[in-house]
Amino acid sequence: MTTLLIKNIRALATMDGADLENAAIYARDGWIEQVGLTSEIPQAADEIVDLSDHVVIPGLVNTHHHLYQTLTRVVPGAQNAGLFDWLRTLYPIWARMGPDHVRVATTLGLAELALSGCTTAFDHHYLWPNGSSIDDQVEGASGLNIRFHVSRGSMSLGESDGGLPPDSVVETKEQILEDSARAVASHHDPDRGSMTRVVLAPCSTFSVTSDLMRDTAALARELGVAMHTHLAETADEEDFCLERFGMRPVEYMESLDWMGSDVWYAHAVHVADDEIARMAASGTGVAHCPTSNMRLSSGLAPIAKYLSQGVKVGLGVDGSASNDGSHLLNEVRQALLLGRLAVSPGIGRGDQMTARQALEMATVGGAQVLGRDDIGKLAPGFAADLVAIDLNRIELAGTGHDPIAAAVMCGPVRIDHSWVGGRRLVEDRQLVGVDLEALVSEHNALSKTLDG
Repeated sequence: MTTLLIKNIRALATMDGADLENAAIYARDGWIEQVGLTSEIPQAADEIVDLSDHVVIPGLVNTHHHLYQTLTRVVPGAQNAGLFDWLRTLYPIWARMGPDHVRVATTLGLAELALSGCTTAFDHHYLWPNGSSIDDQVEGASGLNIRFHVSRGSMSLGESDGGLPPDSVVETKEQILEDSARAVASHHDPDRGSMTRVVLAPCSTFSVTSDLMRDTAALARELGVAMHTHLAETADEEDFCLERFGMRPVEYMESLDWMGSDVWYAHAVHVADDEIARMAASGTGVAHCPTSNMRLSSGLAPIAKYLSQGVKVGLGVDGSASNDGSHLLNEVRQALLLGRLAVSPGIGRGDQMTARQALEMATVGGAQVLGRDDIGKLAPGFAADLVAIDLNRIELAGTGHDPIAAAVMCGPVRIDHSWVGGRRLVEDRQLVGVDLEALVSEHNALSKTLDG
């Protein structure tokens, strides 16, 4: 049994109802046993870390990403396009990927997330060309001490059948369901504190057949795993659903058994008030991706309405071809700013989002969206997943009156330290156990092979 004491914390955001000063956290075997004032916590431990002049927050939870897209940032033809044209530009490039592309991009994207404060990441991977598979993603994550929710995503509706993706990147329903069951059997760990979980995640209404959506929901519930898909991201998607199915996107999901506490949607920008109420009643969650929604001009998600009606909301950086980065702490700031823009005169009304509300989406909210009761808070019984930021840096000068708000509202920074299950992930702004220079070099070489 090993113990960890983190003491003299300048400001601690527990996300459990209280902020503390001069605080300490005591953990045993990766689980928090005590949180309180440094003077009240046992002073003996196997590892003792003094975090004077640091702000500490729970590890951040990313609820939507496409890690493979780190290979295709800022592609010129996709820089100024809306979602559908953006996808049409990038699908042929992504179709050239193989196992090494998927593996290395997974490692690099998770590394970038970790350096920005992420300790749990979900990735939505939905095309598997040239022999690539979910196994490549699990391998890519294996050298990092980060909790990974990996998806067996899918596309089955190609251009010839009225879908958006080219036929070359879609699979049959039978292939998808068979490999989905294999992926869960091979990689899913449902236990508390688990490091790897599998999610079944058909891509979108315009790239997946109704039969596959319905059968995936049945399979996921049979296997006891969560379900995820893009939904209501753009007005184009709404038009597609009305024309093809005679229903708006949320109503279409309801018809396919895609609502419930085991389901969350990415984006959910174009959603009506009555649909929000039904999402709240069913326990359906949302991954809010503010930077991507601005980058692709998709619109303003109704986050204030979601939160006021009890919809679970987490944050996602989304893919690095629509962000074009993976800085989760910056995404918290973006959510705050976009939430305030949404209530500005002439656009909406209501109270301004606070820094702690934004941080809550990235911690407690993200944990709820992913269906986890073991992360998101720094409290007894929760995993020792935490992030520390040194206040003695130029970006945070003059913030001593509210260091927790400073972590959200000031310019994005690389975190100083993080732990996952009481084990180091980041130490002194460096990722533990990863040669970043070599990783970036390998990644860039693979990116060049996609140029065609």
